Amino acid sequence: MRSLPDVSLRLLRYFEVLGTALNYRRAAEKLFITQPALSGAIQQLERIIGDRLFDRDTRSVALTTVGREWLPYVRKALAEVDLAREAIAKLVDHGHVRIGYLIGTGADLLFQLLDGADRAFPDITIETVEYDFSDPSAGLASGATDIALLRPPVDVPGLEMAVVAEESWVACLPRSHRLADRSELRIEELLDEPIIVAPQSAGGWRDYWLAADARQGKPPIVAAEAATYEAEATMVARGVGLSFTTSSMVRLYDRPGIHFVPIIDRPASLTAVAWRPERLSTSMRPLVRHMLSRASLQKSA
Repeated sequence: MRSLPDVSLRLLRYFEVLGTALNYRRAAEKLFITQPALSGAIQQLERIIGDRLFDRDTRSVALTTVGREWLPYVRKALAEVDLAREAIAKLVDHGHVRIGYLIGTGADLLFQLLDGADRAFPDITIETVEYDFSDPSAGLASGATDIALLRPPVDVPGLEMAVVAEESWVACLPRSHRLADRSELRIEELLDEPIIVAPQSAGGWRDYWLAADARQGKPPIVAAEAATYEAEATMVARGVGLSFTTSSMVRLYDRPGIHFVPIIDRPASLTAVAWRPERLSTSMRPLVRHMLSRASLQKSA
C-alpha cells in the first residue's frame, strides 16, 4: 500500500461539505469561498489521493465509490479534530474573547451590552470584529468568533441565543418612488419591486430579508447585491431598487435621496446574542451572562 502525502484539514473539510451538499454553490456558500476556489481545492485533493472523489457534469454532482466510502472516515477524523480543539480551548482558557457583530447592530447595542465588562473581567481581553452581510453569523459559522451579536435567522446548527432587541421592518425607497410618500405599507405592495439583496453567501438570512415567506414561490426581481448598509443605501438613493431593513437604520443611515416607510404586517426583526455552547470556554460564560444582564437593564430602562 503506497503512502499518501499529508492532506490538509482545509481540504478534508471542503470534501466533507461538498460530499454532504453535493452542490458546489451551496457548499461554497457554507464555506464562505467561491465556487472556483472550491473546485480547485477538490481537484487538488483528487490529485493527492490519485483518484476521483466526485462524478460531475453541468447538472449534477455525485460521489464516486471511493468518495462515498471515504466520507465517513473523513467525518470521523474531523469530529475528533474539533473535539481536540475544544478541549485545548477549555484547558488553556487564555482569556481572549472575540465578539463578532453584524454591521448595523454594533453601532449602539454592542457597546451597551459590553458596558462595564472591562472592569468586571480585567483578565479577559475582549476583541470586537464587524461582519457584513456576506456572513450574517458574524464569524460563528467559521469559528472565527466566540460570541456574536446578530440578527436571526442564520444557517449555523446548534447555536444558543438570547434575544436582546426587537425592531420593526421598514422599506427603504428612493425618494422619487411612487410609494415613498406613504405613511405605511404592507409587504404585498412591495414584492413586485426590484430589490437590493445580500450576497448569496448569506443563505437563509438573504431569503429572510427578501421576504421569501410572503412570495408564495414567486422569484424576486433582484436589482443588485450589497454587503453593507452603506452600499445598499447608496444604491437605493440612485434608484437601483428598494430594500427591506429595520427601524434603527432610519436613524443610522438616513440621507438625501432615500425615504423610509414602515411595513406594518411583518413580524418583528430580532437581535440576539448567540454562541456555540460546545465552544464556550469557562472564561466566556460570565461574559455572556454580563451581556444578557445589560440587555435586561436596557429593556427595562
